[in-house]
Amino acid sequence: MASTPVSLHTFVTQPYSSAPANPTDASKYPKLTIVTPSYNQAQYLERTILSVLNQQYPNLEYFIMDGGSTDGSVDIIKKYEPYLAGWVSEKDKGQTDAINKGFKRATGDYVAFQNSDDVFAPDAFHRVAQAWRKAPDTDVFFGDMYITNETDVILEEMRAPAFCAECHIYEGMQVFNQSLFIRREQLLRLGMLDESLRFVIDYEIVARLGVQPGMRFQHVDGFWGGFRVQPDAKSSTIAATVGLQEHRQIKEKYQPMLTSRLGASFWQRYCRLRKLMTFVLKGEFAYVRHRLRLNK
Repeated sequence: MASTPVSLHTFVTQPYSSAPANPTDASKYPKLTIVTPSYNQAQYLERTILSVLNQQYPNLEYFIMDGGSTDGSVDIIKKYEPYLAGWVSEKDKGQTDAINKGFKRATGDYVAFQNSDDVFAPDAFHRVAQAWRKAPDTDVFFGDMYITNETDVILEEMRAPAFCAECHIYEGMQVFNQSLFIRREQLLRLGMLDESLRFVIDYEIVARLGVQPGMRFQHVDGFWGGFRVQPDAKSSTIAATVGLQEHRQIKEKYQPMLTSRLGASFWQRYCRLRKLMTFVLKGEFAYVRHRLRLNK
């Protein structure tokens, strides 16, 4: 783990230098499988790759599933081929299909996906390992997230409260895929990502896991990932159309599976108050004031 903090931009642009492998060290860490779906995003792809490799995590499996890019992405992938568990560049059915192809190859204890225009933050993987040592039966670990611009400048902080299935389904995303790690055996048991979806694949898988009896979620303080705001991202192009439609579809699908019989109006008010109190009790008053101003 890094001994001194580095900026996000520095972390995702500094050249990668592999550390000597130590099998003894690796055995002390859960194996993490990361999958990056990629298609014609050479402008950002190398920073995504470096955000994974610069973690210097001793028990890592990393796949890049490219959809047949023609913009130089393949040359970037080949540059890091010695450090990858595998990669392809071939026509696929889209982002979700690409991620699932990687997940089906995975052998890690936990899996995550990071899109080719998003990044992991410094020490994210080590934070997962620290949390796992304290609670090895956890099914889903998740942290907080940055929102960044095209040059890795942090624009916004998104902090998450402890997981609540009702809040996730009634209010909206409570967990950010940029900072999400899922026990692989749960995906094998419940199925991979829903390939019929184009936008809310993270919302759906978290909802599906969240309504399962006994599913163990754990939020860990700290910023694990960065979501990049850029013109070609799906959040900029189809969020207001396909995104809203799919969100309603998933909400309607999983609402009947919740154990609570309280209605939407109760949960929407409760979830807002719960989030507010979470950060007030943590003493994060500046963050609370900022979020309240944004809501207005």
